[in-house]
Amino acid sequence: MTLVPAEPVTGFGTVTAVPDLPAGFAERFRSNRYDLGDISLHAVTGGSGPALLLVGGWPQFWWQWRKVMLPLSEHFTVIAVDPRGVGRSDRPETGYDSVTAAQDLARLMTGLGHEEFRLVGHDVGMMLAYALAGDHPSRVIQLVLAEAALPGISDDPSALPPATRAVQATWHFMFNRLPSVNEKLVEGREDLYFGDQFATKGATPDAMPSEAVDVYVEALRRPGALHASFQPYRALDATIAQNKVRMRTPLTMPVLAVGGAAFRGAGVASDVRRVATDVEELVIEGCGHYVPEEAPGALVSALLTFFAPTGSAPA
Repeated sequence: MTLVPAEPVTGFGTVTAVPDLPAGFAERFRSNRYDLGDISLHAVTGGSGPALLLVGGWPQFWWQWRKVMLPLSEHFTVIAVDPRGVGRSDRPETGYDSVTAAQDLARLMTGLGHEEFRLVGHDVGMMLAYALAGDHPSRVIQLVLAEAALPGISDDPSALPPATRAVQATWHFMFNRLPSVNEKLVEGREDLYFGDQFATKGATPDAMPSEAVDVYVEALRRPGALHASFQPYRALDATIAQNKVRMRTPLTMPVLAVGGAAFRGAGVASDVRRVATDVEELVIEGCGHYVPEEAPGALVSALLTFFAPTGSAPA
């Protein structure tokens, strides 16, 4: 059954009211919220050709893909989704475990008429993309996993690890899982907390421009957004158990594992090889964690090359 979208949504967080969109973006892409029954998801869609689903990371929303969506839309029908709790999608109190959140995305793609699709996930979106591919393997033609660890599969730092950059960049996992004090500490100081996250994880402290960080901070100051941003971390116990089951059945579709050389680098592919049999590795030099924004040209080139053998070769 094909979804009928609600009236196009406008205002902050949609294509009508975010900065730094490439010329022609708003003419090609539209924002809609799609009612799945128990939840409504916001997605920005445009282009033509085979379906390509983009799932972004924490603490961002679909806007993180803005620099790659136009060139990809020359070859694909691009769907950049805000998962549950993110951006202009609903923020329910529950359902942030990987099975439920990935099922949201599967239902969205069914409703949009795409039984098969290509899939790209970054950061928390990589965790959801792995879950979606693992739970619905017949639907994902090719998979790209970028710049995250896989809970329950990747090696985790110990409780008292040495003071390395990796620890500096991942301490927030424990902080974000706290039931309430984290929100009390961050509320009103979103610029400090999230500004530090972006400065720490980029290839350089200013790899993510302050004006981009300001957009994400503004989104996180919307009612209920900060609380929802912590929910996937609070659900990690369930996600870890789900991943332990998934890894018993390795993924067989082609997978591209992408790391920024200044952040996870080859560690992404090392982790992905634990759960997939056909893995191609890409490490992007001069790039930190935020691949779609730090290295959009390199990412577009890599995606078009990776996807080309199955009939979506660039002109």
